[in-house]
Amino acid sequence: MSKLVLYHGSDHIVGQPVFGKGKPDNDYGTGFYCTESIELAKEWACGERGQDGYANAYTIDTDGLNILNLSDEKYNILNWLAILIKNRRFSTTVPIAQVAKQYIIENFSVDIAPYDIIIGYRADDSYFSFAKDFISNTISLEQLSRAMRLGKLGEQVVLKSKKAFDAVQFERDKCEYADSSIYFPLREKRNSEARTQYLSVERYNEVVNGLFIRDIMGRDMKNEDFSR
Repeated sequence: MSKLVLYHGSDHIVGQPVFGKGKPDNDYGTGFYCTESIELAKEWACGERGQDGYANAYTIDTDGLNILNLSDEKYNILNWLAILIKNRRFSTTVPIAQVAKQYIIENFSVDIAPYDIIIGYRADDSYFSFAKDFISNTISLEQLSRAMRLGKLGEQVVLKSKKAFDAVQFERDKCEYADSSIYFPLREKRNSEARTQYLSVERYNEVVNGLFIRDIMGRDMKNEDFSR
């Protein structure tokens, strides 16, 4: 038996999560978004200044569940990006970005329908802007990969299927209160540090041999070209 302890940050107690609820334009579409870090869950719970929240706790037996882990070696960051831009609202006025979005979706998409659980990056505001810079040809693929590790935002675990929802169990005694006077500043600091490091180190750091989206499209590169 393989069990995970998961935490969901919210401004209220969430007992047994309900399949089918949630926003369709989240990173991985409709689902129940969690983390294995209780501290990150507390930060995510305090989305506004003065808004306290809770790190709701759950356990899930993953035996028999089909899990898509985008950190696995067979996937690359463009697979994550393809899923992100299919689900998130992604407006841009840069002409190349419009073409790049379609190219990435057509060549690097992963069919997430068969999976019960998805594990991958969480695209908070700063991280979402890193992705937008890449498809706008502002930063290279290498810079995007490094930028996604700034701020140590961590991975999120998303329950997608009814089978996963049926397997998860609410653990009331493991839930913890999140004080916004503590966790909202921590959330803001983490996001700000990632953005500051990005602007000072990555966005204006010329990468002579970097692979940009214009290069990827110009060479008609496909998913197999990025196999590890």
